[in-house]
Amino acid sequence: MTTISVAVPRKGRPLEAVLERLATTAAFTEIADDVISTLRYEKAITKDDATPDAPVYDRLAAYSDLDDPTRPEYTLLRDDREGMPRRVVFDSLTVPIDGIDLRLVGREEPFRSLRKHEFALGFDSADLVLEEVVQLRDDPLTEIAAINERIDPVDTDVRVVTGMGDTVYHTLLGTPAVRESLPYDLSREFLSAYEGELCISPRYERLVEAVIGTDALRDIEFVYPENGQEEEAAIAEAGLGVYLTVTGSTARDHGLELGEQLFPSETVLLENRSEVGDGVDRVKELFTAPDESVLALQ
Repeated sequence: MTTISVAVPRKGRPLEAVLERLATTAAFTEIADDVISTLRYEKAITKDDATPDAPVYDRLAAYSDLDDPTRPEYTLLRDDREGMPRRVVFDSLTVPIDGIDLRLVGREEPFRSLRKHEFALGFDSADLVLEEVVQLRDDPLTEIAAINERIDPVDTDVRVVTGMGDTVYHTLLGTPAVRESLPYDLSREFLSAYEGELCISPRYERLVEAVIGTDALRDIEFVYPENGQEEEAAIAEAGLGVYLTVTGSTARDHGLELGEQLFPSETVLLENRSEVGDGVDRVKELFTAPDESVLALQ
């Protein structure tokens, strides 16, 4: 039986999106739910929102079954935050589907694993693609279909195939005072006319440059939240900012108005075209459901 290894995140929303998609395409619902609930429980322990019922190594031994590759395996990841314990995260799982052994392999940075030619397929956040390889241009990047056009083929063989539908938007936020300073709604048009500070997370600087476009940023100065400062609070101080919003309720608590959704953050299926082999197209079919993703390629 052909084995196809696919790089996936070790934890978080992107991994859950992959597991949930598999649960709808194979007899995989119980295992997917088990992995998701286990990792959510471990996250709650890390955040002190739950009390562990056993030491971490005992929990790790209880979760993993090394004798059965179709059962999930876990490993320990050291948490970067001071005083935080090691965290149980996903390691690997093999799923037999239609004559193929689909092997999910946990990686800290799946996109970079594909760039290093360790895998033909993988899943990661679209944000990371924008942060690392998308070319910056005067005009804004507004949709996933344009991402591949902005990847220099000399830089990488990795391309986006489609998205998983777990969409959260990078959204323009502003105070009423700033919004009323120009005769536009909070939008890219507003940004083109705006002069002043724009508060963003430092890790999203290149992404914001890509989705707004360098032309509109000529008279804008990036500012950042101070250490430990809540991002919505920092945006309220600056008057205008870009933030990854789910519902917008927290932004409104800080007196911010929601403006244009600049770009969708979504888990994407990635392919290293130079590593494609037998069985890869079948695996891509399992995850390609365009109607569920705002990022579906045309």
